[in-house]
Amino acid sequence: MRILCVDDEPLMLQMLETAVREAKPGADVTAFERQTDLLQDAKQNGCDIAFLDIHMRGMNGVELAKALKEINPKMNIIFVTGFSEYAAEAMRLHASGYLMKPVTKEDIEEELSDLRFPIVPKDNAVLKVQCFGNFDVFTPDGTPVHFERSRSKEIFAYLVHRHGSSCTIKEIAAALFEDEPYDKKQQSYIQILISSMMKSLKMAGAADVVRKSYNSLSVDVDALDCDYYRFQQLDAGAVNAYANEYMSQYYWADFLYTDY
Repeated sequence: MRILCVDDEPLMLQMLETAVREAKPGADVTAFERQTDLLQDAKQNGCDIAFLDIHMRGMNGVELAKALKEINPKMNIIFVTGFSEYAAEAMRLHASGYLMKPVTKEDIEEELSDLRFPIVPKDNAVLKVQCFGNFDVFTPDGTPVHFERSRSKEIFAYLVHRHGSSCTIKEIAAALFEDEPYDKKQQSYIQILISSMMKSLKMAGAADVVRKSYNSLSVDVDALDCDYYRFQQLDAGAVNAYANEYMSQYYWADFLYTDY
């Protein structure tokens, strides 16, 4: 979780940063005295939550919030101020919260517990899936999942790519073997690959991440901690991790942004 704070008064900024760190010890917290520095950091590294002082010299907090919303419409904006005159405009920006100074740890905890765009942890994910760069799959402790056949791993990659949509055996074959005829020999080979894929997932304790129905497969997206899925949700870490490479080893993999 990345949290950015800004206030052009150093003492107030120090108090805000301290309260945020006490309320969320595990978060990545960065504080700025200049609005432009925070804006640049958000562009480069992403941001989940921004605590913005409203009454600042130059660009005020409301103007900064508008700029941040252009970077990430689902960024949680929490205004911090000693004045109430901007409350109406702040609410029109669909801010997550509005705090009056001086801010306390308890104030921060209350706001973080009721975010407009909740940040859902994936602590219970069965597998961690990396789509940016080369496709790879890991158990929750970071151990790579071993696939005996590279094509079996590719089938799992294609199911992840489909983001939970059901895929028929014929669709999988068309993706992996684009120019080859879909005959009984190929159908038999695909079934062997699927069986090998399921064996690998079972050994990793993750067989249930694939849902099987008659002649079709899909993944349980809720069981996966996937950078691609996080990017779709505008997660700051995933947005920052994307470097224009998506499942690089697969020719069929075409990165598509859709806000699910």
